[in-house]
Formats: sequence, structure tokens, C-alpha cells
Amino acid sequence: MFKKVMIHTKRSIKFTVLFMILTFLIIGAIAFLYKPTYSVFMNGKQVGYTENKAELQQKINDYIENGEGDNKEVAFVQVEHIPSYQLCLLKKNIVANDEEIFDRVKEQGVTYYRYYAILENEEEKLYMSRFEEAEQVIEGLKEKNSANLEKISIVEKYEQTKQDVVTSEQAIDKLYKKPIKALTVAKNGVSNYRTTGNVNTALTTSLGKADIGISLIRPISGTISSRFGVRSNIRVSSHTGLDIAASSGTPISAAASGTVTFSGYKGSYGYMIVITHGNGVQTYYGHCSKLYVSSGTQVSQGQVIAAVGSTGNSTGPHLHLEVRVNGIAYNPQNYVY
Repeated sequence: MFKKVMIHTKRSIKFTVLFMILTFLIIGAIAFLYKPTYSVFMNGKQVGYTENKAELQQKINDYIENGEGDNKEVAFVQVEHIPSYQLCLLKKNIVANDEEIFDRVKEQGVTYYRYYAILENEEEKLYMSRFEEAEQVIEGLKEKNSANLEKISIVEKYEQTKQDVVTSEQAIDKLYKKPIKALTVAKNGVSNYRTTGNVNTALTTSLGKADIGISLIRPISGTISSRFGVRSNIRVSSHTGLDIAASSGTPISAAASGTVTFSGYKGSYGYMIVITHGNGVQTYYGHCSKLYVSSGTQVSQGQVIAAVGSTGNSTGPHLHLEVRVNGIAYNPQNYVY
């Protein structure tokens, strides 16, 4: 019995050894004749082979994201059919064709270029290659108080054809329009341009309610966009007035009768009218696009004195209304709106 077991064991060992040798020989033959690689398919059709799937796909991804070369204007490349891969064994005498596959991808690629269009009155005027440059144009026009600033906007666009781009300096020169200056109306109806009068723009405010002794009416109808006393990233202090949003050009009426004591441009207020009503009471009308009265003019309650704009430190067309008593700014909503 023992001999039979020994014989059986020896046969099993021989069989195992032979099987291992045979397996090794087969693997060796396969390794000698074949190499592991990937079949590449596009739109369901085989287009070739690659030995490095990751490297080829990364090259394709870079092309889709950036196009070819160092072209910063390229936004992306639209490719209809992306390759798929299937692992296989390939005879060593068959060569991978990564470049040919990549060329097939490029053949179907549609390149889109990114631009930033500068619009005036919703009409495309010129193009910038970077958003930062387009922002510099807005800031440049703002510094020059260009008359068309509130009509300028930026739109990101993607086009299949290249556009001619300009520098920030060139864009500012092309878009700049002389600022609307303070208007005083002569008897013959011809307007001239000069700033007249004095104005107190101290940041002193009071949360109380002073007795102004007069009744005010709303200078415009609109939506309150910023209230008295609030802070924001465009101000260095609390808000000294009330902002009422309205369309550019909306007529602004005098809140009460009085004498115009300032008519012109005043820093962050832009174009502004100040009416003095007596007893130290004044109303301010800031960020105007047009001024229709000059300093020294007597105005009646409800008389049109200016037009809504976005001049000075402004993010959009609105009226900045202040009520001041002896130079101290009070909340206009204590008296109107």
C-alpha cells in the first residue's frame, strides 16, 4: 500500500513539473512572439494600436483643452468621436500607430477661440484676448469719465474663426468719448459746459431725524438699490444717501423749491446738483448723466433739473439722493420714499 502511494505521489510530482515547464514554455513563446498592447477604436471602427494608452489619451486631452501649439486664444477643441481602448496581444512585428490615431482625432476637431467682446449699446465694437485686459478698458474709461461708460459691457465669446484683438490702450482710445460736462442753459437754448458753485461732501451722518420745515416729493420713481448708512466694497464709509435705481436718462425733479448752489462734477458723486432750501437744508442729486440747471438758478418743486446716469463711483444708472441739514447727512427715508 505504501509503495502504491509513493508511486502515485511521484507521478503527480512529475506531472506537475511537466505542466509547469510546459506553461513556462508557452508563456515564453507568447512573450517572444507577442506583446501586450491596446486596440484603438473610433466611432466603433478599429483605427490602430497603441502600446501606451495613458500617454496617447493625455495627448488627446491636451489637444482638446488647448489646441495645438502655444495659442492662448484657443478656448477648446470640439471632437465628435473620442477613442476607446481594448487590451490585446499583438505580434511584435506590428508597429503601434499613435501619431496616425492622433491625426485622425485632429481631422475631426473643430477649434473654438475665446475672446472678450467690448460692447457699446449691445453692439460689438472690438475684442480683447484676456478678461483682465477688458476690465482695464472699463477702468480706463471710468478714470477718463467717458460719456459712454454706462453703455459699455463685456461679453465672453467663443468663435470658430479668429478675431482681431487690440490692446487695452487701443481700446480706450477707440471707445473714449468726451465726458458730459455740467450744463447751464442759456436764454437762446444753447448749452455751455462749466462747473459752478460749492458743495460740502463731508462724511458726517446722523441716524436721527432733523426738523427740515419743508415737505419733499420723490425726485424719481424707481427701486431703492442701496439704503442710508450701509457699507459696501465701493465706499470708504457708511452711505450718506439713498440710491434709487432707474433707467439712464430718466428725468430727475427737484424734491422741493430752492436755489441751485452747485452744478457740476464732484469726484465720486459724478455729475451732481445741490439745491439749498433755506435754514441749512439741502438736497443732493448725484451720478447724473445730464445737468439742466446751473448754480444760482431758482427752481420750483417738481421742476426737472437733471437726468439719471452712472457717473462717478457708480455700478449702474441710479440717483444718489442726500438730505443734509447744516452739512450733516440724514436718512432721506425720514422725509420721502
